[in-house]
Formats: sequence, C-alpha cells, structure tokens
Amino acid sequence: MIGSGAAVGLEAARRLAQLELVQIEPGLTDTELDDVERTFGFEFADDHRAFLAAGLPTWATGLDDHPDKVSWGWPTWRNPDAEDLRQQVEWPTDCVRHAISNGHWPNGWGRRPSDPERMEAKTQRLLVTVPRMVPVYAHRYLPAGRTTSGHPVLSIHTLDDIIVYGLDLADYVDQEFRNPKVTVSFWSTYL
Repeated sequence: MIGSGAAVGLEAARRLAQLELVQIEPGLTDTELDDVERTFGFEFADDHRAFLAAGLPTWATGLDDHPDKVSWGWPTWRNPDAEDLRQQVEWPTDCVRHAISNGHWPNGWGRRPSDPERMEAKTQRLLVTVPRMVPVYAHRYLPAGRTTSGHPVLSIHTLDDIIVYGLDLADYVDQEFRNPKVTVSFWSTYL
C-alpha cells in the first residue's frame, strides 16, 4: 500500500500500538478485507484499509471492559457473520430510518410520501445514494470508498447526535485513546 491515504492509516495504527492499551492482532489480509467488502457491500477507504492491514484492534483495556459500556467496541471483522458486527455496520442507516419513522425527512429528498409503503420504498431508494459509513470503533465511523482518505471520523449516536471525533483517522486515535495531561487548575479535578 502506498499513497497518502495509506500513510494516514499506517500512522493511525502506529499511534494506537504505541499507546499499548489496545490488543492488536495481526492485520487483515487483502483476501480478508475483500471478503468483508463483499459481505457488506462497501469498500474501505484507503486509510481505513491500511489501518486494518497494519494490525486488527480487538480490545481496548479500560474502555471495552468498563461497567458502563453501552456500545460496541472494535468491529469483529474476522467474524463477518456476527450479529453485533451487522448491527454496528447498519447503525448509521438505522439511525436514518428511525428518524424518518419519528417524522424527520432529510433535506434534498423531495416531498415526503404520506403513504407508509411509498415512504419506505422512497427511503430505501434514496438510502442507496447516501455515502456508506464504516465502523472504526463503537459508534465511530469513516465513509466507505476506495481511493478516498483523510475524512473526519464521525461519532454517530442518532441522526441528530453526530459529532466529529477526529480530523482524520490518525487524529481520531489521539482523541479517543490518548489521555491528555490536563494542566488547568481546578477544572482538571472534574474530568
């Protein structure tokens, strides 16, 4: 793998390994990556693909074993039939469907059909045009797309609760897993 996209993914993998708080298995092979892409109908972005080829994160000590954990951890890419992985992959589009069932209609989708069956058909048709989001960790996602890279990592909890969690995959690793030394008196005791 060469190119700036792969470089960002390799840098993210290096930073994660350097922190020594995530269990990392040998990276996914090209065959394994291709199998995942076929199974789920997307292509990894170049940085995401390089990240997973460099090493497959499987467990984040202190996060994945936290008693208040309320979401998935690392995607189980080596077990593509796992129900948890399917739920994690489908989460972003499920968020759209849930918002629509509660009265939301996305801008740019034209008039919302009043008939539920027509609305569902239109939703299905238009969701195919929406960029696929691929899980990185928990509710953190990167857009799919071979020959793309450098996109921000988004935290998607619901359609109206989406925030940027990292400027790119390498920055995301720092934001999610590196504990910064907080030097602000008083306020640092409340972190």
